[in-house]
Amino acid sequence: MLCILFSMRVDFSMDKTTNGWVSGMVGVLIFSGSLPATRIAVQGLDPVFLTVARATIAGTLGLLLLLVFREARPARRDLIPLVVVALGVVVGFPLLTALALRHVNAAHAVVFVGLLPLSTAIFGVLRGGERPQPAFWLFSALGSGAVVAFALRHGIDASPIGDALMLAAIVVCGLGYAEGARLSRHLGGWQVISWALVLSLPVMLPLAWWTRPASFEGVSHAALWGLAYVSLFSMLIGFVFWYRGLALGGIAGVGQLQLLQPFFGLLLAGLLLHEQVPPAMILVTVVVVACVAGARRFSRTAPARPAV
Repeated sequence: MLCILFSMRVDFSMDKTTNGWVSGMVGVLIFSGSLPATRIAVQGLDPVFLTVARATIAGTLGLLLLLVFREARPARRDLIPLVVVALGVVVGFPLLTALALRHVNAAHAVVFVGLLPLSTAIFGVLRGGERPQPAFWLFSALGSGAVVAFALRHGIDASPIGDALMLAAIVVCGLGYAEGARLSRHLGGWQVISWALVLSLPVMLPLAWWTRPASFEGVSHAALWGLAYVSLFSMLIGFVFWYRGLALGGIAGVGQLQLLQPFFGLLLAGLLLHEQVPPAMILVTVVVVACVAGARRFSRTAPARPAV
């Protein structure tokens, strides 16, 4: 509740675009813990149960928020886009990544998030009507390329199945991000994710009951904490800041902040899961930060050419 109020009221004494980038960075920091937390959770919980349980918990909280703030129901024209958001970020990305993490470790899977900015930017053009300048695509491609090269260099022994699942997750998530950001312009960021979660609740709640473990006695406390994190932070609070950032700062531009997410995630994977963090990560991170800065500069719509 406090996070919702904070997101709605604070303006950091900044202009709209900068405010959007700050909100987006907060969202990225929150999302960075998603894959390590998922990796911990699937060690004790079934991936399908984890997916539907996190959506059920977040959906219940989202419903309470909508009732407390007495939000009006979305217009009929917004229902299909909200379903797209739900399929992309409530069901698709969590399920595909949970399945992928049964084949690859978090340190490998998290680098695929480096493709999310490019996916989000493409859908931002297709669905959000944005037109970044040509130089933006150069920086976006360089940043994504650096992350992919890093993944290939340190993921030779990875599972093709795990990689395919992660790539599919990136596509559906990019669409869900762009569609949600477009809706946030008139519905509001936290309202979009809350309505998407509520729409999925009639399906997620019965599935959560049906796929629940026979007993939670054998489930470790770490797995339950992982479930709690992905339910509260990854599925709800992170989107409050993320959709607000995309709506204020631009889908294509703010989406480039996701290039930093793999490296925040790798650090967390090393600290929490004791997975090896390659020294080359520092060099790639510097390259990525430079690409994010360049993409930010050229993310605004290119000026129209004067008529001849």
